[in-house]
Amino acid sequence: MRLRHFQALNPICPVCAAANRASPLSVGTVVRQVQDDILEGVLLCSEPFCQREYPILDGIPVIVANLRSYVSDQLLGIYARQDVSPVLESLLGDCCGPQSSFDQLRQQLSIYAWDHYGEGDPDLAEGAPQPGSMLRCLEVGQQLAAPLPAGPLLDVGCAVGRSSLALASGGEELVLGIDLNFAMLRLASEVLRRGVVRYSRRRVGVVYDRREFPVAFPQADRVDFWACDAAAPPFPPGRFALALAMNVLDCSADPAHLLAATAQLLRPAGKLILTTPYDWSPHATPFESWLGGHSQRAHARGASETVLRDLLLGGDVGAWKPIAEQANLSWWVRLHDRSAMHYRVHLVVAEKSHDRGSR
Repeated sequence: MRLRHFQALNPICPVCAAANRASPLSVGTVVRQVQDDILEGVLLCSEPFCQREYPILDGIPVIVANLRSYVSDQLLGIYARQDVSPVLESLLGDCCGPQSSFDQLRQQLSIYAWDHYGEGDPDLAEGAPQPGSMLRCLEVGQQLAAPLPAGPLLDVGCAVGRSSLALASGGEELVLGIDLNFAMLRLASEVLRRGVVRYSRRRVGVVYDRREFPVAFPQADRVDFWACDAAAPPFPPGRFALALAMNVLDCSADPAHLLAATAQLLRPAGKLILTTPYDWSPHATPFESWLGGHSQRAHARGASETVLRDLLLGGDVGAWKPIAEQANLSWWVRLHDRSAMHYRVHLVVAEKSHDRGSR
């Protein structure tokens, strides 16, 4: 955790925030620190009647309200060994088998790391699809959102971190990437702190090839990665100038609430860049919370795009002024050497209005 980010963003206790108390967090214990970067330690709530503790692991502060539940859910990612050879990892994968927690974790990292960093891999195969879908969509969003406002930038659902690094490369502002997947955040943290991408790329079945190669990104010192819940963010209102949310909406338990929470975090005239393929699943989002994808007899006829526009314009999820959109941007998801999925994502750029009544 970079002290520069901690001091500038002034996070608050999410437990207290749920009770409408803005209790700042402080650094309680430092176990390992390199210059201004705390790699292991504990954050402490300043409220005497709370005194909640939040761990810092591998440079990643974990600031979530239900810490016990989070650690239990993310235990495999938190305790995953980083020193296992490809040979032993392969043997462990065979023992666990397909659809095990171990295999699901490797698949997630393979999918995201390939798209975020694959263009720098010397072993990148020719032909389609090629990595970089996220970066290409982000570039379109940045162009449509220009000029970007001054102030800290928030990357909601940053995954393995390439989007946060891309945001930092174009300016002087601090960038914070937040996610709840600890294994992805650890990969992002390793890229940030060691300048190395290391992951296992899926070839077929439970067969993976270890990939490790150096990377360098300008302004990487302006980036940090925290484990936070975007639906219950540990920040005071108006902390950020821009929020990026790429393919997060249809992974949220309550998309409308996520939009409202994001609006609270932005300053007046702050901007939102959002992409989504509307790939709704009841495993991620309860059916009743989908934005479209059902009720085709209603006004929107089941169209997710229409429901999202209505939400942004109606003021139910904050006071937004839509700026621009692109309806069908291409986004490839590599599953393994012989399989990939293709999404057509909807990109929306909106500005937070000064006045809740503005449209």
